[in-house]
Amino acid sequence: MNENKLASALTSVAQRMRSDYEQSQLFRHRGEAGTTREVLFREFLANRLPGHVDVLHNAEIVTVTGDVSAQCDIAIVDRSTPALTDLQGYRIVVNECVYGVAEVKTKLDKEKLIDACEKVKRAKKLSKTAYYPAQPQRTRTAYGKTYPYVPTVGMIFAFDSIDLTVLGGHFADWCANNEPEDWPDSIWILGKGFYVWTDPATGLINPTPEPGSSILAMEPWHDENVLLPLTLHLNQHFVTAWMPPLRLIDYAQQHPLGVMLHKWDEHVTPQSE
Repeated sequence: MNENKLASALTSVAQRMRSDYEQSQLFRHRGEAGTTREVLFREFLANRLPGHVDVLHNAEIVTVTGDVSAQCDIAIVDRSTPALTDLQGYRIVVNECVYGVAEVKTKLDKEKLIDACEKVKRAKKLSKTAYYPAQPQRTRTAYGKTYPYVPTVGMIFAFDSIDLTVLGGHFADWCANNEPEDWPDSIWILGKGFYVWTDPATGLINPTPEPGSSILAMEPWHDENVLLPLTLHLNQHFVTAWMPPLRLIDYAQQHPLGVMLHKWDEHVTPQSE
């Protein structure tokens, strides 16, 4: 079999990412190590997603109804997203512009897996309503439903984990108590393996979980890493991502826009010279 250039390049990227991650573990403060871990994954995403998509580190997502996400390690958004605030790298973004979220962990065990799944679920449940009608109207089918927008994709990425089979059992238990649209779309562990979903009709790998999907635990091919299938997974989700025109005024709701100082009648009689 001929060498796959993309796989070789991404294996080198994985080695550098692992080296940078191990160096970050020398930091004395856990917060600094955690930030570096998230920045490493953000940089990987930013270099491999299409140009109409932006990748934010450390973001909070808000909705018209006032719901707020947990702090997101990574938010994948439309590049037209208005910056409501950008304070020392912390962003607040409106949910209509969000295409995906990712939780980044050092080592996944049962506790950290459930924590990440719950954060992904919370982000996925946020409503998206502040759009102008788009012509022609587009839809996306996922999770056994049809949406007039792109529903939020949720991923988990870790640099290590407990045994894949044991972790997968914990993941299956969590999913059994939640709806398919709330499940993470994938989980990736650098150098170890990943979890994806089957298409219920064909049994083949599907980018999103559907009612009746099974979880697949996958190991990397030979001496490769998870970054090749992850890159292909990202492409499936985001290369065709789109959003209807954002109607930001909905976020003002009933808040006054100002106080009237004076009013001129519509028909003003010109004064004669």
